[in-house]
Formats: sequence, structure tokens, C-alpha cells
Amino acid sequence: MRVSWQSGVLLALEQAGIAFDHADGTSGGTFNLAMLLSGLSPAQMCDRWRALNPRDFVSLLALTTYLRSPRLPGLSSQDGIANRVHPNLGVDVARIRAARGIAGTFNVCDFRRKVSVVISHEQVVRELLVAAVTLPILMPAVAHGDGIWTDAMWIRDANLLEGVRRGSDEIWLVWCIGNDGFYRDGSFRQYVHMLEIAANGSLNGEIEQIRQGNERLLAGEPAGDRKAPVRLHVIRPDVPIPLDPDYLLGRIDAATLVGLGYRAACRYLDARDPEGVALDESATRMRDGGPGLGFRERAAGAARIDGVEGPLELRLAVEIGELDRFLADPAAGADAALVGEVKHPAFGAALLRSGCFRVDGRHVVLEGEFSANGRRYTLAASRRRRPGAALRVAVAVAGDTAMPAALSPSHGDRADRAASLHARRTPNLPAGARTVARFARLMAR
Repeated sequence: MRVSWQSGVLLALEQAGIAFDHADGTSGGTFNLAMLLSGLSPAQMCDRWRALNPRDFVSLLALTTYLRSPRLPGLSSQDGIANRVHPNLGVDVARIRAARGIAGTFNVCDFRRKVSVVISHEQVVRELLVAAVTLPILMPAVAHGDGIWTDAMWIRDANLLEGVRRGSDEIWLVWCIGNDGFYRDGSFRQYVHMLEIAANGSLNGEIEQIRQGNERLLAGEPAGDRKAPVRLHVIRPDVPIPLDPDYLLGRIDAATLVGLGYRAACRYLDARDPEGVALDESATRMRDGGPGLGFRERAAGAARIDGVEGPLELRLAVEIGELDRFLADPAAGADAALVGEVKHPAFGAALLRSGCFRVDGRHVVLEGEFSANGRRYTLAASRRRRPGAALRVAVAVAGDTAMPAALSPSHGDRADRAASLHARRTPNLPAGARTVARFARLMAR
């Protein structure tokens, strides 16, 4: 459910003018690949993810199935994905099969042979698109043709070698599977750990094959059909993004995940090495850190920006990577990212490229930058640390001054902020409650 993060990355890549000859998807990545090949632009993909109800993923089996036998084919059915998620995301099998201009490949597990099969976009059928995201235990396997099909994630979660086979010498990997050093208790978290082990383990094996091929080429030795070394670029979160239950329960939403993906891509693009990342296990390694925290911050009102009068809407979120680092100096905003969308008639809708949340004295401060219409804008906002306080906001072309406007959060916005306030990466519920309480004490002082 978390792959809405990837759509924000794709939007940043498109805005940077980066185009691709081939795109490959596995597991949740097939949602975004299917959307692209169905003709949606990255901006439209972001909109579709924001509008999607996470509960569309959930569909139960018939009640009699649960009552009849303890040997269930799965905890739920694929009906939600096939009949709600795919249609609401704009996935159109006929358009995928007819797509031109880019080659697309989907990876699906053939259970009988225990291999990951590459399906070209011209050969995709509805059953295989559903099977591509069918994880054992969670959903029944899919019978199609003479085979039984499931998610290929246990074998691979990114098929870099398919790109190499097709002659690519530059590969961009959009990676949102967790890869930090914490081993957590609980059956659900350990099921996730199994996915992480399988995904990162197979990926590291493919990266090592690419590294060895590069070495042979540089030594003047044959390396199959390869003519040049392969460069790998990896866009990933700094810390693992929240798991599906947080998304399903509204503790984080698709708009926040889109904003986090967009920010991560902008950071990588601004600092990228033309030669890519090191071809070793550090490629997808995320930062180890203590408990973090996140919440949404939204407000609306009228504002004059760049000579244009009109409604200004902020749909933002704060994600504090590690609360200890933030509490050491709240005024500096250490490890507190501000992400999300700013809307106004002067520039339409724009995602923050960068942003920071700070607590300075009696005020909460939100600062960020975004690009629109070929120009860079700055956002500066603050409000008193009391319930219902208006947000004083100034948005301007970078380097210019702007008249501040007062935006008031609605009752629903304040309720959403409170409901979305949740700890991240804590070992259990009591630790999560303590993390939230530490932040609440700061805000109450």
C-alpha cells in the first residue's frame, strides 16, 4: 500500500527531464508501472494515489470460507485490488498492451516452477497484474493458464538485470522497502522482515553481478553483450517509511507519502554523482535511528502572491526522523522534514522540494521551498503554540518579499492533526505512547 511514495519520485524525475527507454516493476511497483503504461502522467498518478481510499485494498473472503476450515487460502481476497484499486488508479489493461514509446516488463512468480517470469507489457493480462501483488498468507494464489501465480517479491523485488540484458548502461532504482538495522518483535513485523530480507538480499546479489561485469569490462575482458559499465542511481527514503497498517488507519496518508517521495528524489537529483552510487550493499541502506514521529498540518485562507489574489491551501505533513535529535534543539528543526503540497492560483499546485519544521519559543515554524512556472518559491509560516491559532503565512518568489496572510485551520484540520499524530519505528504501543507524550510536553511548555 505504501508505493504511492514512488509516484512522487516519478514526478520529480519527469520535472528533471529524465526519460527512460525501459521500465520494470515487481510487487507493489507494478501498480505504478501499470499506471504509467495506461497513459497517466506522474502528476495524474500522484492525484490518483491521493484520492484512493486505502480500504479499497481490503476485501474479505466469503464468511463460510472462514467458518469451514482453519486451512484458509488467504486472509483476504484479491477482489479489492481487481475491482476497486486498479480501476481507481486508472489501470487499463488494453492501454497497457497497446503502449508505445517505452518498453515495460512485469515480474510475476510462477509457483510451480519457483521462478520469476518477466512479462512484457504487450502480453499483460488482468490475472497476472493481480497475481503480481498477491503475497502468500495475505491472499490466495492466482490460477491462470496452466500455472499458479503469486507476487515475485520473495525471489526478487527489482529486476536490474533485465535492464542490463536490454543494453542499459544507466539504471534508476526507486526503492521503498525498509533496510535499516533494527530487528523488531511481533509476527507482523517479522513477516515484514522476511520480505525485507528477500528483497534486499536478491537486490544485493544483482548489484554484485553488475559490479563484477563492470570490473571485467574495465579489465578488457568479455562481459556478455555489454559494451559499457553500468551506472546505478538509487532513490530511497532516509529512514524506512511507515508500514501498511499506518496507511490503512490514517496515521499517514498517500499525500504525505507522495510528498516524501518527491522530496527524496529532489534531494538525490540535486546532489547526485553522474557515476551513480557504490555498487555494494550500501546502495539501499537506510539510517538507523530511534523512535520518530509524524503528523499532518493543514490550513486554508486568502492570500496575495506574486500579484495574484486568491485562495491559498496548505496540505503539509511533518515527519520527524528521530525525536531525540529534534528535542535536543527544537529551534533548529534537526531531522524534522516538512513535506506536502501548496495550492494558489498564482502557480497552481506544487510539492515542496525541501522543508523544515521548528519549534522556536512560543511559535511553531514551517519553512520550505518549491518550484512552479520555472521559478523557485519560498514558504514561511508560523503560529502560536495554542489550539486553533491562525497560521501566518508568506509565499514569494525566492529572494522577493511577500505580504503575510492569516490562514486558519478548520475544526476538521485540527482534528486531523491530532488524529494523525503517531510515533514511528517504536518497538511496541507503550513506547509509541511515550514518544508522543515527549513531543506533547514540548508543545505544551
